Amino acid sequence: MPKNKGKGGKNRKRGKNEADDEKRELVFKEDGQEYAQVLRMLGNGRCEAMCIDGTKRLCHIRGKMHKKVWIAAGDIILVGLRDYQDDKADVILKYMPDEARLLKAYGELPESTRLNEGISGGLDEEDDGAANDYIEFEDEDIDKI
Repeated sequence: MPKNKGKGGKNRKRGKNEADDEKRELVFKEDGQEYAQVLRMLGNGRCEAMCIDGTKRLCHIRGKMHKKVWIAAGDIILVGLRDYQDDKADVILKYMPDEARLLKAYGELPESTRLNEGISGGLDEEDDGAANDYIEFEDEDIDKI
């Protein structure tokens, strides 16, 4: 039976990215890059994103970000375009919600872009409060069943 020579297991490695919390410099797009909003995650390190230029692209999450930076539907990302495949791109950077708001304020993102923060905001959210989240049944309805 081998001896454990490391300093910990999976749970220790999981908490490595504490350094990402500090403020970082806002990265703008360069030529060959485009802003995009994630439509859905596909698995296997890929996602489907709608780029700002109006093209829907299949994006590959690069290895440096894979399992370290979590990307969800609705996130604003920076993708590198491929000159040999127009329908595919590579995810270079994920913008935090406050960075995405700054990009919109600077005019980098169009005003029609809907920024959603986390789970509470959806791409097509038309909710007017938490009052309609449950259904009330009267006692007579339960007796009939």
